[in-house]
Amino acid sequence: MNETRALAQTVAALRLVREKWGDLRAAVEAPPTPADWPPRERAAFLDKVAEQPLLVADREPYALRAHPAPLNLDAHDAAVAVEEWLFDLADTCAEVTQEHTPLDELHRWNYSTQRGPGSRTQGAHWASVFVEGRVLGQFTADDDETLDEPLFAPLPEWALHEAHRVARQCADRVLRTLRHDERSASSRYPCPWCASLLTSYSASGNVQRITCSGGPSCSAPVPLDLDGHRVWERSDMGPLLALIAALMESGEVAAEQACAVISS
Repeated sequence: MNETRALAQTVAALRLVREKWGDLRAAVEAPPTPADWPPRERAAFLDKVAEQPLLVADREPYALRAHPAPLNLDAHDAAVAVEEWLFDLADTCAEVTQEHTPLDELHRWNYSTQRGPGSRTQGAHWASVFVEGRVLGQFTADDDETLDEPLFAPLPEWALHEAHRVARQCADRVLRTLRHDERSASSRYPCPWCASLLTSYSASGNVQRITCSGGPSCSAPVPLDLDGHRVWERSDMGPLLALIAALMESGEVAAEQACAVISS
Protein backbone atom coordinates (compact mmCIF):
# COMPACT_ATOMS: atom_id res chain seq x y z
CA MET A 1 0.00 0.00 0.00
CA ASN A 2 1.17 3.55 -0.73
CA GLU A 3 2.84 4.95 2.42
CA THR A 4 1.19 8.36 2.09
CA ARG A 5 -2.20 6.74 1.71
CA ALA A 6 -1.59 4.44 4.68
CA LEU A 7 -0.51 7.39 6.84
CA ALA A 8 -3.63 9.36 5.91
CA GLN A 9 -5.84 6.37 6.70
CA THR A 10 -4.13 5.89 10.08
CA VAL A 11 -4.62 9.52 11.08
CA ALA A 12 -8.23 9.53 9.84
CA ALA A 13 -9.00 6.37 11.85
CA LEU A 14 -7.47 7.79 15.03
CA ARG A 15 -9.43 11.03 14.67
CA LEU A 16 -12.63 9.14 14.01
CA VAL A 17 -12.20 7.21 17.27
CA ARG A 18 -11.72 10.48 19.16
CA GLU A 19 -14.74 12.03 17.45
CA LYS A 20 -16.99 9.07 18.22
CA TRP A 21 -15.66 8.23 21.70
CA GLY A 22 -18.28 10.32 23.48
CA ASP A 23 -21.05 8.61 21.50
CA LEU A 24 -19.64 5.20 22.39
CA ARG A 25 -19.49 6.07 26.08
CA ALA A 26 -23.08 7.33 25.94
CA ALA A 27 -24.16 4.16 24.15
CA VAL A 28 -23.02 2.06 27.12
CA GLU A 29 -25.74 3.62 29.25
CA ALA A 30 -28.57 3.17 26.74
CA PRO A 31 -30.21 -0.14 25.77
CA PRO A 32 -29.54 -1.15 22.15
CA THR A 33 -32.47 -0.49 19.84
CA PRO A 34 -32.96 -0.43 16.06
CA ALA A 35 -33.49 3.33 16.25
CA ASP A 36 -30.97 5.97 15.23
CA TRP A 37 -27.88 6.38 17.36
CA PRO A 38 -27.40 8.75 18.94
CA PRO A 39 -31.16 9.16 19.43
CA ARG A 40 -32.26 12.36 17.77
CA GLU A 41 -33.38 13.84 21.07
CA ARG A 42 -29.92 13.11 22.51
CA ALA A 43 -27.87 14.24 19.52
CA ALA A 44 -28.29 17.94 20.35
CA PHE A 45 -27.29 17.24 23.94
CA LEU A 46 -24.10 15.46 22.81
CA ASP A 47 -23.25 18.38 20.52
CA LYS A 48 -23.48 20.78 23.47
CA VAL A 49 -21.33 18.48 25.60
CA ALA A 50 -18.68 18.40 22.87
CA GLU A 51 -18.44 22.21 23.02
CA GLN A 52 -17.54 22.18 26.72
CA PRO A 53 -13.93 21.99 28.01
CA LEU A 54 -12.70 18.41 28.33
CA LEU A 55 -12.31 17.62 32.04
CA VAL A 56 -9.50 15.43 33.31
CA ALA A 57 -12.01 13.11 34.97
CA ASP A 58 -13.59 12.50 31.59
CA ARG A 59 -10.25 11.34 30.22
CA GLU A 60 -9.67 8.64 32.77
CA PRO A 61 -9.47 5.14 31.30
CA TYR A 62 -12.90 3.75 30.72
CA ALA A 63 -12.02 0.47 32.41
CA LEU A 64 -10.86 2.33 35.56
CA ARG A 65 -13.83 4.68 35.91
CA ALA A 66 -16.72 4.05 38.24
CA HIS A 67 -19.89 3.68 36.19
CA PRO A 68 -23.18 1.81 36.54
CA ALA A 69 -23.78 -1.61 35.06
CA PRO A 70 -23.85 -1.25 31.26
CA LEU A 71 -27.20 -1.42 29.50
CA ASN A 72 -25.49 -2.04 26.16
CA LEU A 73 -22.93 -4.81 26.54
CA ASP A 74 -21.77 -4.48 22.93
CA ALA A 75 -20.88 -0.83 23.48
CA HIS A 76 -19.24 -1.64 26.81
CA ASP A 77 -17.11 -4.40 25.28
CA ALA A 78 -16.17 -2.14 22.38
CA ALA A 79 -15.08 0.68 24.69
CA VAL A 80 -12.92 -1.66 26.77
CA ALA A 81 -11.38 -3.32 23.71
CA VAL A 82 -10.65 -0.11 21.78
CA GLU A 83 -9.15 1.54 24.83
CA GLU A 84 -6.84 -1.42 25.46
CA TRP A 85 -5.80 -1.57 21.78
CA LEU A 86 -4.91 2.12 21.83
CA PHE A 87 -3.00 1.81 25.11
CA ASP A 88 -0.97 -1.13 23.80
CA LEU A 89 -0.28 0.74 20.55
CA ALA A 90 0.87 3.81 22.48
CA ASP A 91 3.20 1.58 24.54
CA THR A 92 4.65 0.16 21.31
CA CYS A 93 5.15 3.59 19.76
CA ALA A 94 6.72 4.93 22.95
CA GLU A 95 9.12 2.01 23.21
CA VAL A 96 10.69 2.71 19.82
CA THR A 97 10.59 6.54 19.77
CA GLN A 98 11.19 8.05 23.21
CA GLU A 99 14.39 6.46 24.47
CA HIS A 100 15.97 9.91 24.77
CA THR A 101 12.81 11.84 25.66
CA PRO A 102 13.11 13.68 29.01
CA LEU A 103 11.09 12.06 31.77
CA ASP A 104 9.34 15.33 32.58
CA GLU A 105 8.37 16.06 28.96
CA LEU A 106 4.61 16.70 28.67
CA HIS A 107 4.41 15.00 25.28
CA ARG A 108 5.93 11.80 26.62
CA TRP A 109 3.89 8.61 27.04
CA ASN A 110 4.42 7.06 30.49
CA TYR A 111 4.03 3.33 30.87
CA SER A 112 1.73 1.59 33.31
CA THR A 113 3.63 0.23 36.33
CA GLN A 114 2.87 -1.19 39.76
CA ARG A 115 2.95 2.39 41.04
CA GLY A 116 0.16 3.54 38.75
CA PRO A 117 -1.39 3.49 35.27
CA GLY A 118 0.93 6.21 33.93
CA SER A 119 -0.41 8.05 30.90
CA ARG A 120 -3.37 5.69 30.80
CA THR A 121 -5.00 8.01 33.31
CA GLN A 122 -5.45 10.39 30.37
CA GLY A 123 -7.67 7.85 28.64
CA ALA A 124 -8.07 6.69 25.06
CA HIS A 125 -8.18 10.26 23.77
CA TRP A 126 -4.60 11.03 24.80
CA ALA A 127 -3.39 7.62 23.65
CA SER A 128 -4.83 8.38 20.20
CA VAL A 129 -3.27 11.86 20.14
CA PHE A 130 0.13 10.46 21.18
CA VAL A 131 0.06 7.76 18.49
CA GLU A 132 -1.00 10.28 15.85
CA GLY A 133 1.95 12.48 16.77
CA ARG A 134 4.38 9.59 16.37
CA VAL A 135 2.81 8.54 13.06
CA LEU A 136 3.09 12.11 11.73
CA GLY A 137 6.68 12.40 12.97
CA GLN A 138 6.02 15.37 15.23
CA PHE A 139 8.97 16.60 17.35
CA THR A 140 11.46 14.48 15.40
CA ALA A 141 14.57 15.55 13.48
CA ASP A 142 12.48 15.54 10.29
CA ASP A 143 9.86 17.87 11.76
CA ASP A 144 10.34 21.40 10.40
CA GLU A 145 8.77 22.84 13.57
CA THR A 146 11.41 21.23 15.82
CA LEU A 147 14.00 23.92 16.48
CA ASP A 148 15.92 22.33 19.36
CA GLU A 149 16.88 18.72 20.00
CA PRO A 150 14.21 16.31 18.74
CA LEU A 151 12.06 14.80 21.47
CA PHE A 152 11.28 11.58 19.63
CA ALA A 153 12.84 9.25 17.11
CA PRO A 154 10.89 8.48 13.91
CA LEU A 155 8.66 5.41 13.91
CA PRO A 156 10.24 2.48 12.04
CA GLU A 157 8.35 1.08 9.10
CA TRP A 158 7.06 -1.97 10.96
CA ALA A 159 5.60 0.27 13.68
CA LEU A 160 3.87 2.44 11.08
CA HIS A 161 2.25 -0.69 9.63
CA GLU A 162 1.18 -1.76 13.12
CA ALA A 163 -0.28 1.69 13.84
CA HIS A 164 -2.19 1.52 10.55
CA ARG A 165 -3.61 -1.91 11.37
CA VAL A 166 -4.61 -1.11 14.94
CA ALA A 167 -6.04 2.34 14.17
CA ARG A 168 -8.29 0.94 11.45
CA GLN A 169 -9.28 -1.94 13.73
CA CYS A 170 -10.30 0.55 16.44
CA ALA A 171 -12.24 2.74 14.03
CA ASP A 172 -13.99 -0.26 12.53
CA ARG A 173 -15.01 -1.55 15.96
CA VAL A 174 -16.39 1.85 17.00
CA LEU A 175 -18.36 2.25 13.77
CA ARG A 176 -19.72 -1.28 13.95
CA THR A 177 -20.99 -0.61 17.45
CA LEU A 178 -22.62 2.75 16.72
CA ARG A 179 -24.14 2.07 13.29
CA HIS A 180 -27.66 1.43 14.54
CA ASP A 181 -29.17 3.60 11.79
CA GLU A 182 -27.07 2.20 8.95
CA ARG A 183 -28.93 1.01 5.88
CA SER A 184 -27.45 -1.26 3.24
CA ALA A 185 -28.43 -1.50 -0.41
CA SER A 186 -27.15 -3.65 -3.26
CA SER A 187 -26.02 -1.85 -6.40
CA ARG A 188 -27.45 -2.90 -9.74
CA TYR A 189 -23.99 -2.34 -11.19
CA PRO A 190 -21.27 -4.88 -10.30
CA CYS A 191 -17.76 -4.11 -9.12
CA PRO A 192 -15.79 -2.82 -12.15
CA TRP A 193 -12.72 -4.73 -11.00
CA CYS A 194 -14.16 -8.22 -10.46
CA ALA A 195 -17.90 -8.05 -11.38
CA SER A 196 -18.93 -9.06 -7.83
CA LEU A 197 -21.83 -7.56 -5.90
CA LEU A 198 -21.36 -4.04 -4.55
CA THR A 199 -23.16 -3.00 -1.36
CA SER A 200 -23.47 0.59 -0.12
CA TYR A 201 -23.94 1.45 3.56
CA SER A 202 -25.65 4.73 4.42
CA ALA A 203 -26.18 6.59 7.67
CA SER A 204 -28.15 9.79 8.11
CA GLY A 205 -28.77 9.92 4.39
CA ASN A 206 -25.09 9.82 3.39
CA VAL A 207 -23.20 6.87 1.92
CA GLN A 208 -20.47 6.01 4.41
CA ARG A 209 -18.80 3.11 2.64
CA ILE A 210 -19.17 0.67 -0.26
CA THR A 211 -18.02 -2.93 -0.11
CA CYS A 212 -17.30 -5.55 -2.75
CA SER A 213 -18.20 -9.16 -2.01
CA GLY A 214 -15.32 -10.39 -4.16
CA GLY A 215 -13.03 -10.41 -1.15
CA PRO A 216 -9.22 -10.65 -1.45
CA SER A 217 -9.51 -11.93 -5.03
CA CYS A 218 -10.88 -8.53 -6.11
CA SER A 219 -8.08 -6.36 -7.54
CA ALA A 220 -9.61 -3.01 -6.56
CA PRO A 221 -6.91 -0.71 -5.08
CA VAL A 222 -8.59 -0.37 -1.68
CA PRO A 223 -8.05 -2.22 1.63
CA LEU A 224 -10.00 -5.14 3.05
CA ASP A 225 -12.35 -4.69 5.99
CA LEU A 226 -12.52 -7.14 8.89
CA ASP A 227 -15.00 -9.27 6.93
CA GLY A 228 -12.53 -9.70 4.07
CA HIS A 229 -14.40 -7.40 1.66
CA ARG A 230 -12.83 -4.67 -0.40
CA VAL A 231 -14.08 -1.42 1.11
CA TRP A 232 -14.26 2.15 -0.21
CA GLU A 233 -14.52 4.71 2.57
CA ARG A 234 -16.02 8.10 1.74
CA SER A 235 -12.63 9.58 0.84
CA ASP A 236 -11.89 6.68 -1.54
CA MET A 237 -15.14 6.61 -3.54
CA GLY A 238 -14.27 9.07 -6.32
CA PRO A 239 -12.81 6.63 -8.89
CA LEU A 240 -15.45 3.99 -8.16
CA LEU A 241 -18.37 6.39 -8.47
CA ALA A 242 -16.92 7.82 -11.68
CA LEU A 243 -16.83 4.34 -13.22
CA ILE A 244 -20.36 3.57 -12.06
CA ALA A 245 -21.56 6.91 -13.49
CA ALA A 246 -20.03 5.99 -16.84
CA LEU A 247 -21.87 2.67 -16.75
CA MET A 248 -25.14 4.41 -15.93
CA GLU A 249 -24.71 6.84 -18.82
CA SER A 250 -24.00 4.12 -21.35
CA GLY A 251 -26.69 1.77 -20.03
CA GLU A 252 -25.32 -1.03 -22.16
CA VAL A 253 -21.80 -1.67 -20.87
CA ALA A 254 -21.48 -5.22 -19.54
CA ALA A 255 -19.57 -6.01 -16.39
CA GLU A 256 -16.96 -7.88 -18.43
CA GLN A 257 -16.35 -4.76 -20.53
CA ALA A 258 -16.00 -2.64 -17.39
CA CYS A 259 -13.39 -5.06 -16.06
CA ALA A 260 -11.52 -4.85 -19.35
CA VAL A 261 -11.43 -1.07 -19.12
CA ILE A 262 -9.95 -1.25 -15.62
CA SER A 263 -7.25 -3.74 -16.57
CA SER A 264 -6.16 -1.86 -19.67
